Amino acid sequence: MPFPDNTNPYLSDPDVRLMLDFQGGDKASFEALMRKYYPRLLNFIYRFTGSAELAEDLTQEVFLKVYSASTAYRPKSKFQTWVYTIAKNISLNELRRHKKTPLSLDEPFLSEDGPVQRQLEDTQTPRADEQMLRDETSAAVRAAINSLPENQRVAVILRRYEQFSYEEIGQTMQMSVKAVKSLLSRGKENLKNKLTPAGTFE
Repeated sequence: MPFPDNTNPYLSDPDVRLMLDFQGGDKASFEALMRKYYPRLLNFIYRFTGSAELAEDLTQEVFLKVYSASTAYRPKSKFQTWVYTIAKNISLNELRRHKKTPLSLDEPFLSEDGPVQRQLEDTQTPRADEQMLRDETSAAVRAAINSLPENQRVAVILRRYEQFSYEEIGQTMQMSVKAVKSLLSRGKENLKNKLTPAGTFE
C-alpha cells in the first residue's frame, strides 16, 4: 500500500508515521501506538462514561477499529485527533444506545482481587490523592462534569484533562473553534453554578 503524498502536512506527526508503518505491515508500530494511547483513551472514556468496566470494553473497541481501518488509512489529521474522535463517537453511541447515567467516579467496583476504586491512574495529570483537599475538590469537579450535557462534557474533558487545544477539540468534535469556545464557556458557567464555593473549577 503506497504512502500518501509527502506534501501531506500530517506526515510530520510521529504517530501518523507509526500508523503508516503498521499499514505497511509493521505490527510493532501498532503495539507502540497502543502503549502510548491505551491508558489515555481508557481514562478519557472512563471520565466520560463514569464506568471503569465499560471504559475497558470501549477502549478495546477503539483499537479494534484502528486495526481494521489500517488498510484504508489516510492521514487527514493528527493521529491523536483521529483516535480520540473514534473514542468519542464510540462512547456517545454506547451511552445513547443504553441511555446510561454516568456512575459515581468514587464508587468501587468488584474485581477478582476485591474492591477497586474507580479512579484510574493517569500519568498525564497529578494524582488526586496527593492532597486531601485536592482530592475533595477533584471529586466535586468530577461529579459536576458528569452532570454536564454530552457535548459540553466531551469538550471540558478534552480541554481540562487531555490538554487539547481549541483547534484539536474542534477537529475531534467536528465543529469550528468559535463553536468550541462557546461550548466550553457554557460548560464552565454550568460548572460554576454546580460547584460551591465558586472558584473550584478553573
